[in-house]
Order: sequence, then C-alpha cells, then structure tokens
Amino acid sequence: MSSGKSGENRSTSRGDLTEVAECVWEIARTGGMRVPGRIYADERLLPQILSDKGIEQVVNVAHLPGVVRYSLAMPDIHWGYGFPIGGVAATDPSEGGVVSPGGVGYDINCGVRLVASRMRREDVADRIPDLISALFRDVPCGLGSHGAIGSLSQRDVRDVMAEGARWAVTRGYGTEADLDRTEDGGCLSSADPSTVSKRAVERGRPQVGTLGSGNHFIEVGFVDEIYDEARAAAFGLELGSVTLMIHSGSRGLGYQVCDDYLNVMQDAVPKYGIDLPDRQLACAPVESPEGKRYLAAMASAANYAWANRQVMMVLAKRSIAGVMKASEAELGLRLVYDVCHNIAKMERHMVGDKEKLLCIHRKGATRAFPGSHDDVPDCYRSAGQPVLIPGDMGTHSFVSAGTLTALEETFGSSCHGAGRVMSRTKARKMARGRNLADELRGMGVYVTAKGKATLAEEMPSAYKDVSDVVDVMDRTGIARKVVRLKPLGVAKG
Repeated sequence: MSSGKSGENRSTSRGDLTEVAECVWEIARTGGMRVPGRIYADERLLPQILSDKGIEQVVNVAHLPGVVRYSLAMPDIHWGYGFPIGGVAATDPSEGGVVSPGGVGYDINCGVRLVASRMRREDVADRIPDLISALFRDVPCGLGSHGAIGSLSQRDVRDVMAEGARWAVTRGYGTEADLDRTEDGGCLSSADPSTVSKRAVERGRPQVGTLGSGNHFIEVGFVDEIYDEARAAAFGLELGSVTLMIHSGSRGLGYQVCDDYLNVMQDAVPKYGIDLPDRQLACAPVESPEGKRYLAAMASAANYAWANRQVMMVLAKRSIAGVMKASEAELGLRLVYDVCHNIAKMERHMVGDKEKLLCIHRKGATRAFPGSHDDVPDCYRSAGQPVLIPGDMGTHSFVSAGTLTALEETFGSSCHGAGRVMSRTKARKMARGRNLADELRGMGVYVTAKGKATLAEEMPSAYKDVSDVVDVMDRTGIARKVVRLKPLGVAKG
C-alpha cells in the first residue's frame, strides 16, 4: 500500500476525460482501476474541478476491491480525505467489496434539514436581526459548544446512538411526523453502540442539540423562485414563504468514531492483502469483523447526528415562535425533510439485470430516490425525495427532487452543496482587512458568527456557484430543480 498523499501516483488532465453524455465525463480504466471514473460537470465547472486533486481521488477510489460500475463524482467535487468530497462509490460484499471510512468522512451523517412555514418574507423583513440573534442564543454553536439540553450520561448517549431521532421525539423534541420526513426515519437499525469507544461517547455527552463549526449553519430564508409548481406544492413550499435550514452533523462523537476506525482499517489493509494507491483509502471487506464493526459504529454516529438535528430544529422553532410572538402551529413551522450526506449504507440496487445488496458510500453526496422507491415517504410519492442543496451564505440554496435516472446512474445520489474552490487557509488570507459581515449585509443577508475566522473561511467566493452545480444535476436528470431559496439571515458556529 502506498504511504504517499492522495493522487501522487497519477495526475489527471482534461485530456483524460471523454464526454459520454451531456455533462457526463468518463475516465477510462488504466493500471489498477477496476472500473472507470465518471464526473458530472459542464464546461463552466470543469476548470474548477481540474484545479485540485479531486479527480485523482476519483481514480484512486476506482481501485477499491469490489467497486461496482463506476467511481462517481458529483459536480460539487473537491479534494477530501481519501475519497473526494462529492464522491460516490458502491462496493459489492459478495465480490469482496470493502467499506472505507474515507468514503464517509470525519463528520458522519453531516446533513441538512429544511423547515417550511406559513410566514411570508414581509412578515420577517424587520425581524431578521432579532431572529438570528435569538437562534444564535438558543441553539449552542461552534467548537466545544454544550447542548441546551445539558450534558448526558454515558448511558443516555448510547441510547441516542441506538434510537436516533426517535430518542429526541420521545423526550418531547418533535413529533412522529418529523420521523416520517427524515431519511431512514432518523435511525439506522444496524447501529451497535458497543462498537463506539468511551472516548467518542465522552465527546458526545455535552453536544446533543448543538451546531458545529466551519460550514455548519442555521439559516432563515425564503422561496424566491419556483421551477416545478407540482413538486413545490407537494413539498409545501410557496413563493415568498419563509424557510429554516439547519446544517450540522455528529459533532465530536462522529469525528472520534472515524479516527478510531481509520486506525483499525490501516491494520486491516495488509491483513486482507488489499493493494491501494493511497493509504487514506484504508478499508476492510464489508463482511469482515473490522468492516462490520465500523458500519455498526458509523450507524451509531449517524443516529446521534439525526437526534442532534432533531433537537436543534425544535430549539430553533421555539426560538422563532418567541421572537414572532406566535405559536409554532400559527406560524405553520413544519419539517419538509432531513437528508444526510456523509454516510455508507447497505442498499439494494440493480447491477446489470440483477438486484444486489451493495455498500453505497456517499461522501458529500445526497440520496436522491424517485417517488416510486419504498424508502420515500408516502407524502412525496408523486414528487420524489426532496434533495436539499445549500449554497454559500450570500447567494442561494436549492430544493430538488430525486429521480429514476439517479437510481439507474448514480445509485440514487446527487450533489450536496456548492463545493469549495478555495482552501480555508487561502480564504482567511483573502479576507484580511475586509468586514465580511458588513459585505453580506450589503447583499441583504444578516450574519452572526462565533468568530471572524469562520466568516472568512466560509465567504461566498470560497465556493463554486451553486446554481451551476444544481443545473448540472437537473440537465442530466439526476435531481430535478423544484425551488430556489434566498438567505435572509445566518447563524454560524
């Protein structure tokens, strides 16, 4: 196994790519690649995508044992740990397929949930600073923050990991309807909290109901454009209506689970005779003891993340109701959907003419199932699964809908956001001497953050144009655009 950094063994250029369909580019198999690579992008995005090592990581992922069909990259692809962020890969356990923590990432089940309301933009126009200040106060955020519900016991944390979002609902944080509108009902039954280290549990004790740092946020916005009236109506999103979006994950607990199992996987690679181009792709066969333990621990962290977002949503709804001096029912605050975008799941998909149980890695990628799929809530059968795609603080976010094409081409996967084009270090350097909060207010967005560094790292120019990213998914039929959301105010850790 190579001990070098990702992409050292091969560089990828425009000449290595062949356009096989509109906005679909293929990298042919060479060397140890078991499958081709496929990148979803248009001519506007390709130069940005080729500017870092993300595509080289697509090539590296194609070396994984048991990988099926393609190593895939969504249009928000950029360099990550092992897998690119925006990477999707399926492995077949019956063919020695592996699971790799690098295909999930450190922030297990980082995800997004969207809340709709009956409030109109004009209802909150003069209240945005009050709303964002209240959200910043009532939902603890940032590195090391402690939850508003207090520090849990170790046993409580293990219950959270076993029950997921239902743990929160049974304690008064939300309703059964919330679980129906959460991916997988907010719980993976494969979780086994006994596979999670005491260190990870300790890190999780104070953080249920907290917003992470970095690119995590709570955003108040409104629907400013509708592309598909029927699907928008199914999702309960009306032109001019106010929305709430929450982006966060499994916090320190998930980070620790990833760290713990990367060490396990490093030892598993030589044990199972696996040859890899990059040590960051450390993995083990899905059916091995190491693979099973990782998947159980990862599911436990994913359940923690769903409980975390469920509690945060309820805290945020209460906060909004307090500022607006109205009940949540009067404001019509209702969960549209919750999606995760850093996860590995066992799912059934067609491979040729056979249905197979595969391990689907989605790292910085969102599930995008059609309405005909059994895992889509009954209320969205006519529209397809909501696909939530946040942009940067200063522009827009989107809600799209999953399709049959996604199921056929990308294992039911779509993009998850805009995708970085600038490292955090470079963004901080570019932001020196600028008042980004004032700049954003000039764009009509009120921002409160725990520190100036966070605003610098997450400034709009650090990201691709999310409209370009979403357009590629729409043009290829992977995820159909439904509505565009415009931010009014953002709280960041």
